[in-house]
Parts: sequence; C-alpha cells; structure tokens
Amino acid sequence: MQGDTIFGKIVRGEIPTDFVYQDDLCVCIKDINPQAPVHLLVIPRKPIARLVDASPEDQALLGHLMLKAGEIARSAGCGDAFRLVINNGEQAGQTVFHLHLHILGNKVYTESGLGM
Repeated sequence: MQGDTIFGKIVRGEIPTDFVYQDDLCVCIKDINPQAPVHLLVIPRKPIARLVDASPEDQALLGHLMLKAGEIARSAGCGDAFRLVINNGEQAGQTVFHLHLHILGNKVYTESGLGM
C-alpha cells in the first residue's frame, strides 16, 4: 500500500493519535522522542517518501506545510524562535520514509550547539 509507513497509518486513522493540528492536507503530532521542549511533526496526508521525491505538482502542498509549520510553532508557544528540519534520506537521519517537517522550539541554540 502506498504510504504504508507509521505516518501513513497515522494519517489514515489506523493508529489512534492525538493531533495537535489537522486539515485536508496535513496533520501535526508530537514527536515520541522529543529533541527539544517543543518537538512536533508536520506530516502531509499525501505520501511522499522524501523531499527530493516531491514533484512540481506538490509545490502548493510544500508551501502549505511551511506556512502551517510557522502557525503551529507560534500556537505551541515558540513565538518567532524555532527550528524547522527536514531530513532527506537515510544518510541525513530520515527514519520514516514519509516526508515530514520537525518543528523544534523553546530551546536555546548557541555557537557550540547546532547554530548555522
């Protein structure tokens, strides 16, 4: 089945989940292994394995994910200071091959940390 990952099952309602946010295009859940005080995942309902697998027809969806990530981060108490991370491929740390955006917030990043 296309999108048969844990995120595909969550999106389809096969795994009961408390959604932080949901609409016709995406859902947002809390990460089960948080790396920051706020660690949320924005997951498109459309199963796209990796960012590089998105096509030009996905442009509006990708824009929607970015805008929603900002809105969700603010509503989760991050204000205007948060990180947005997309891991693309196993060598980049992607473990679930259903595109998703990590919102990481309420953690101070310094030059000795993950600052870029």
